[in-house]
Amino acid sequence: MTRKLPDPDLAYLQRVLLEMLAIPSPTGFTDTIVRYVAERLDEIGVPYELTRRGTIRATLKGRQSSPDRAVSAHLDTIGAIVREIKDNGRLGLAPVGCWSSRFAEGSRVSLFCDSRVLRGSVLPLLASGHAFNTQVDSLPVSWDHVELRLDAYSATRADCESLGVSVGDFVAFDPLPEFTESGHISARHLDDKAGVAALLTALKAIADSGQVPPIDCHPLFTITEEIGSGSAAALPWDVSEFVGIDIAPVAPGQHSSEHAVTVALQDSGGPYDYHLSRHLLRLAESNAIPLRRDLFRYYHSDAQSAVTAGHDIRTALLAFGCDATHGYERTHLDSLEALARLLGAYLMSPPVFASDATGRQQTLEPFSHQLEHETQMESETRVPTVESLVGKSDGNP
Repeated sequence: MTRKLPDPDLAYLQRVLLEMLAIPSPTGFTDTIVRYVAERLDEIGVPYELTRRGTIRATLKGRQSSPDRAVSAHLDTIGAIVREIKDNGRLGLAPVGCWSSRFAEGSRVSLFCDSRVLRGSVLPLLASGHAFNTQVDSLPVSWDHVELRLDAYSATRADCESLGVSVGDFVAFDPLPEFTESGHISARHLDDKAGVAALLTALKAIADSGQVPPIDCHPLFTITEEIGSGSAAALPWDVSEFVGIDIAPVAPGQHSSEHAVTVALQDSGGPYDYHLSRHLLRLAESNAIPLRRDLFRYYHSDAQSAVTAGHDIRTALLAFGCDATHGYERTHLDSLEALARLLGAYLMSPPVFASDATGRQQTLEPFSHQLEHETQMESETRVPTVESLVGKSDGNP
């Protein structure tokens, strides 16, 4: 019988989260964060391999190898890239990932040139209240209306080029993390470094317990989720269950909370798997883990990218509750603890369907069913019998 896992090591969770936040990792600039997470897996004792570009594919060995499962969190964050070197020595930017320039204005950033790192600030084109007065308030919100001011002598295009600045250089936004005594954690890029920290913490709890999961599990750490491809090419195994780990927006019209873990039942790609999602719901209930159910309207995940790539897998999504997603984000330790606990419970649980091991079912007997009550087979709208319709089509009364 499986013993209860130890409580998540929240000191470890906070430490690795803070260390990851200090590592810039906009999509396309992720080598350093990949190295960091691989070192943490080495410490825990979870073997892994790297794809050519740096997706981490780890394996937590179980008592049997099939059907196996995967859980995925992403290492890349939103950011920006140099689109234009202007005649005035400022830099035009294009976003990396989908986010509003409204959240970029006023940010301190690092510009990664080929040979050096420069510091600067992202400002609206009309940045001085003393010079432009109320015109500042009427400036449109778009990436065409912000620019990067470098902390270096750069009054002309030639000045920028002499500094080594080029079109295509990456721009990383300072995370500005703050961990408060109330348990709140505020920072940029909690998406998805907080999810990664929770997954590492769950893996550490399993390793510390000395227990062996019932089936193989493959923790994935992807590097292109923010641009949509994520886990598309990350599954070389015969995975039957895939759980994405990401951020849950806490906002009007949503049901997520900074003090619970969320099971998302639908996002922009449609509903998640009925059975796997309810397996997670039952695990949360049986382990007294605070949980919310939610739908995400403007949202994509690693789980969705795996299905879009053609994998025949059941998918679900777990997420930590976060206010102001893709802005200056805030979550609470309560949500990250709940996420780590539910991940641990899931990794130590049996497969949802053992018959998924084959990937092909030649009879209906092992196939799943969603109708659990006889009353669900009753239709409120009565339909005519087939015989009555056939009789009328033959011209009979």
